[in-house]
Amino acid sequence: MVYQALLVLTTIKCLYASGVFRPTQDFQNKHQLDYIVAGKLSLKLRSYKTIRLFIHQTLLLSSIIMANTVVNSWNEFDPLKHVIVGRADHTCIPPNEPATEAKIPEDSDMRGMWGPRPLETVEKANIQLDNLAKVLSDRGIKVDRPSPIQWNQAVATPDFTTASQFGCMPPRDVLLTVGNEILSAPMSFRCRYFEYLAYHDLMQRYFDEDPNFRWEQAPRPRLGENSYQHGYFDEITIDERLKRTAELDFVTTEHEPLFDAADVMRLGKDLFCQHGLTTNRRGMEWLQRHFPDHRVHAVNFPGDPYPIHIDATFVPLRPGLIINNPNRRLPESQRKIFEKNDWEIVDAAPPSHNSPPPLCYSSIWLSMNCLVLDHKTVIVEASETLQQDQMDKLGMNVIPVPFRDAYPFGGGLHCATGDVYREGSCEDYFASQVPGTLLRS
Repeated sequence: MVYQALLVLTTIKCLYASGVFRPTQDFQNKHQLDYIVAGKLSLKLRSYKTIRLFIHQTLLLSSIIMANTVVNSWNEFDPLKHVIVGRADHTCIPPNEPATEAKIPEDSDMRGMWGPRPLETVEKANIQLDNLAKVLSDRGIKVDRPSPIQWNQAVATPDFTTASQFGCMPPRDVLLTVGNEILSAPMSFRCRYFEYLAYHDLMQRYFDEDPNFRWEQAPRPRLGENSYQHGYFDEITIDERLKRTAELDFVTTEHEPLFDAADVMRLGKDLFCQHGLTTNRRGMEWLQRHFPDHRVHAVNFPGDPYPIHIDATFVPLRPGLIINNPNRRLPESQRKIFEKNDWEIVDAAPPSHNSPPPLCYSSIWLSMNCLVLDHKTVIVEASETLQQDQMDKLGMNVIPVPFRDAYPFGGGLHCATGDVYREGSCEDYFASQVPGTLLRS
């Protein structure tokens, strides 16, 4: 038995030296491993019972350290065990292009600005992103981080050029996890064309560690002139924006499949996709063909003049419960499938702020962009006290985390994360299907 312990510990040291794993907080470096091998055996192996206990603990440790990644996530609320948290390094405000113009409100302080974000704001954002990663790690959730590239460089393809890129703070926008698959989305922003590269090293590692992991890329869009309506935003008013949203008339055309991963709400066998400025019906059709065992639904929210991403509008907290932005209610015809399957849709609490932070794309409704850790636990931005109070009344344990300094870099707590593993399986939460949302009847 002593020899078995020595063998396991020596193996761990060899794996450390080869870079296969990095030790946990209990074993910070090689010298501590030397201490374990050289010292703890002589101190602890004094009786047969102690030997058996030590062997058990050693084997358990080695299995934890050498455990492979498993990719599995079917919804937004089952217990979260492994997640990607973004980084703010080198993030830019991209120059105007057909898609980004859609996202900047008329009165935004970002209009006409582009280039690297101020270093002080990057540092503040990274402090809050690092803190979020620590909060998750302290709860036993494995956290991975992307590898930022230099976003302040031009991109040229045969179809377009753009003077800078964006960043990698919001993995939720790029990566769609469905079961054992992580899919890179065909995004409509030219400045985000190569954003998936920040996650390439992680995908490589998951591919090596999980033999069942499906590493997928939706068809790369060309994003040429045919992908956008020219003059769409010329002298457009808010009322006109709302009218076009209700009529499903957006800047992106149906020329090629386009969608952002953050427009897809995953609820087991059903994928609810927001039809808006960043996702078209052709993109939804591609998703339906790619996931033939799922049911893809098209939803839209006529009260939203800037319909980009579903997770500050329609947020599931647990099976049977969703909070809905009261300014962007799901139309009655599309609510029927939720009512038929006994889901409750509750108006979200109002935001605690009346304006977003400086140089922020997003609306004040990032207040409801929360990260659900399990059916009873949710992370909410620390200053959003009204949303915290509502979560408490809905039976959720609330973890407040400061995050407003990170908002300008790509969104809220849900945006800034991407699922790798949640416990659970592919459940059928909508066994009773009704007309109104299904992409294919």
